[in-house]
Amino acid sequence: MTSNVAPIRTRFAPSPTGFLHIGGARTALFCYLAARATNGQFILRIEDTDRERSTQQSVQAILDGMSWLGLDYDEGPFYQSERFAQYQARVERLLEQGKAYRCYCSRERLDGLREAAMAAGEKPRYDGHCRDLDAAPEGVEPVIRFRNPDAGSVDFDDRVRGTIEVDNSELDDLVIQRKDGSPTYNFAVVVDDLEMGINLVIRGDDHINNTPRQVNIYRALDAEPPAFAHVPMILGGDGTRLSKRHGAVSVLAWREAGYLPDALINYLARLGWSDGDQEVFSRKELIERFRIGDVNRKPSRFDTEKLNWLNQHYLREGCQGQVHAEVAWHFDEAGLLLDAGPPLRDLLLVQSERVETLVELVEQSRPFYSDFDEFDAAAAKKHLRPVAAEPLAALKARLEPLQDWTPDALQDAVQATADELGIGFGKIGMPLRVALMGHGQSPAINHTLWLVGRERSLSRIDQALGFIAARVG
Repeated sequence: MTSNVAPIRTRFAPSPTGFLHIGGARTALFCYLAARATNGQFILRIEDTDRERSTQQSVQAILDGMSWLGLDYDEGPFYQSERFAQYQARVERLLEQGKAYRCYCSRERLDGLREAAMAAGEKPRYDGHCRDLDAAPEGVEPVIRFRNPDAGSVDFDDRVRGTIEVDNSELDDLVIQRKDGSPTYNFAVVVDDLEMGINLVIRGDDHINNTPRQVNIYRALDAEPPAFAHVPMILGGDGTRLSKRHGAVSVLAWREAGYLPDALINYLARLGWSDGDQEVFSRKELIERFRIGDVNRKPSRFDTEKLNWLNQHYLREGCQGQVHAEVAWHFDEAGLLLDAGPPLRDLLLVQSERVETLVELVEQSRPFYSDFDEFDAAAAKKHLRPVAAEPLAALKARLEPLQDWTPDALQDAVQATADELGIGFGKIGMPLRVALMGHGQSPAINHTLWLVGRERSLSRIDQALGFIAARVG
């Protein structure tokens, strides 16, 4: 932490109308890192004022996604749905000061304004019809509109994009409270960020157009706006907006697909932010080096190959506690028992060089933890032929008294059998692989024997010999 940098107090404020996806997770990460890098505070706020679309399932998915990624927050979660009294108090204050007014315009009138503006090639905007009404029409429930300044401009210094200025003539009088008394987004976030002491708002650049409106509301409430940082969107590898086919799915779907939290965090941090040419960062390094002002203005492209490379790196060299916990989770999901096969450290020593995801790890390691009843038909037809019976039987005889069941000793045993019979290593290696795994894919044959274990290996060689005998008969 740099001693002369003021602590950042920021928030991640998702709407629970869907899952926590990659874009939201990266925003949450940037908020988390900005706070941690300055010994500040990171707050979680659930913006659930959209009563029709907000669901408890989505809230839980957000909380679970944050927890899995290890993005721990200092305060919260706060819920906007529990803060209506605070919004109402601020609305009444603005009404009393003449900085807001009641609007009785019908939906038909507003639609007409919009259609006329679009027909004229102009930006749709409210015309201020109800700003100075002498009397309210009877039987009409009003919305509350903010009285935007008529003249001048609003500017703010964006930590990513620099100074942004918008003329107030471009902004109309936005609705800040609906007919049912619920606040709109632009008003609720201002009240929340003001009352929660937020001094830096980090969010996607799709919110840039909202920011001038919000700055004017802050000033109407006699408050100084926080600093803003609008981060660019994430694109798919083809340069189009990130969609489900690119990976814009729930963060927890990435867990199900076999990715490690630290790998995903490292990858998301590098989507738009860099520190020299370094690609691999521990969380400690990210916290020490991250500065929101270093985020690139241009959109980043999602690269699954790079994510896979990082995932394999963390599988080999990451926090073993996290790796083991995630592998255990995937074994459980696959219906496998970790204690039914080799120790996890031995499995990872062999398999982490061969797989990129934990799903691949589990599927390629299944025969080490679970027995099979049948051999793959194509592999058995090719390799479990009568000619394989003699080398398999000879190898079994050599393995049975072997005391040192280690990769080196097992390699020597297989090679000695091949030498004794005067055959190439492959003439015994491939039939043995099918015998041990049930198919023709596995690590090096000595590692395969080692991971399958003594009793299971001898039993499976017997099973293969029985299959060959039945084939001959």
